[in-house]
Parts: sequence; structure tokens; C-alpha cells
Amino acid sequence: MLDSRIATGETIISARKAEAGSPAGVDLFVFVLQECGATGFSTGIARFGPGALLPYHLHRFSEAITILEGQCRFVVEGRAYRMGPRDCVHVPAGVAHPAQNGGDTDMVAHWAFATSEPSRELTNRAYPLEERGEGNPKETDPETIVRYDESGVYELSTNAFFLDLFARRYGSSGICGGHGRFLPGASLPCHVHDFDESITIVAGTAVCLVQGRRYELSNCDTAFIPKGVPHRFLNRSDAEMEMIWVYAGDEPDRRIVASGYCSGDLAWPGVELAQQVTP
Repeated sequence: MLDSRIATGETIISARKAEAGSPAGVDLFVFVLQECGATGFSTGIARFGPGALLPYHLHRFSEAITILEGQCRFVVEGRAYRMGPRDCVHVPAGVAHPAQNGGDTDMVAHWAFATSEPSRELTNRAYPLEERGEGNPKETDPETIVRYDESGVYELSTNAFFLDLFARRYGSSGICGGHGRFLPGASLPCHVHDFDESITIVAGTAVCLVQGRRYELSNCDTAFIPKGVPHRFLNRSDAEMEMIWVYAGDEPDRRIVASGYCSGDLAWPGVELAQQVTP
């Protein structure tokens, strides 16, 4: 893992090595966690080889899993669902679940926890199996699934299309997040949050501006942006760019500020002015 921390506190993370002790056929990569200054949340990805299984386990905090590539067979206390790219499942604290690659190619999933110290507890408890296929949970089930093709995508900025995948309204506690798709030339305005943020670029190439600092991110590169730090993302390429964003808060919220705070023309209060970058 390569971290680059600068004066304003952001960290750019490029995962190249799987976590030690991962189950057979499963590579776990950790992006944002306590070590980079995160408070109350963590993020990463998991890569499953064909047939690979992460056995029944539970967490003491909310978890959200978004499928990036391949097909997943995700089971929650015996309720088995098939999930494809951009589908997301939220599992509340204390609810047991395994995950398995449901196809014959690699499956990749993005995970987000409502803690800065990731952990899991294995359980041997048995549950009766109920195949639900591409169906969704019932109102009485603790889990929530948001399927990309069935959900309301909104245009947050011109040619930047967003979908909220998990939030308090979907049962999560302490985290919220979603998917963003940027057409060529699209961008978000300079903004700040009242909570930490993790942004993983899952397709294409993104330009990230933070107080005059410029980064190019691709191939699941991840930016950790602490609360209160002005930043923006732009697609300067001729192909689409996609991201998974996660906030350490219950519902999405942002405050638009002058673009100069991101380009480096203006100094954010209490932060030394960085070298100017032309967006």
C-alpha cells in the first residue's frame, strides 16, 4: 500500500498487496482506515477467484458491499441473493453472512465498514437456505439491497450521474455511500463535507484537486479526504469515469465553495496555500 499524505491531510492510496491471512481464493485489500487518519469508517475491495468463498461471519458495525465485477452469491442468514455489477447490499451489525463468487470468472467487490478498525468474527451457526435469486429482501429482513438497474439515478452535476447505494434510509448506521458516473468532461464543483470521505475510482481516470494539489487516480486508486477539506473530481479523459464514494456519516451532504479553494488560487482558512494548479 502506497500512501501520500500532505499538509491538508488527504491521503492517496494505491493498493498493490493483499491483506495477509485472507481465505483461500480471496484477496482482501484495505484502502482507508485508522492508519490514514480516518474516523468511524474504513473501505477496501475483495477479489474472489472462481468458486471462492468467504465463510459465515459477522461484524459489530454496519457493512455495505458493492459488486464491481462478476457475479456474487450473497447469503444473509440463509437468504441467498444473486448480485451483479453496481448492486449493493447493506448488512447491519451482528447479522451473519457469507459471500461467494457466483460465476466462472473473478468477482470484485468494494466494501465499507462503519469503523476505522476492520474486523470480522466467524460463526458456525447454521441457517435454513432460501434461494431468492435476483429478488430483494422483504420489509421484515434486516438486510437491504439496492440494485443499480432498478434505482433512481440523479444528475448531481452536468453529465455526472449519481446513485445512493447505502444510507440511514436504507438501514446503515455511521456510513453512507454510492456510485458516480462521469461522462467525458464532467466534474463536480469544489465542495466540503462535515465528515471524512473515501473515493475509489473503479473505471476510467479521474483528476482530483485538493487545495492546489493535483492527483490522477485509476484502477481502484482511492482518495481519503478528511472532513472540512475542499476538493473536487473531474473527468479530463475521453472515456467515462466511475467512482464509489463513502462518507463517515448517515446521509450524503456537501457544501459548495469557491473553485479557487480547490485550484489553489484561494487559501482555505487555517491551511497554507499550496502551489497553484490550473484545472
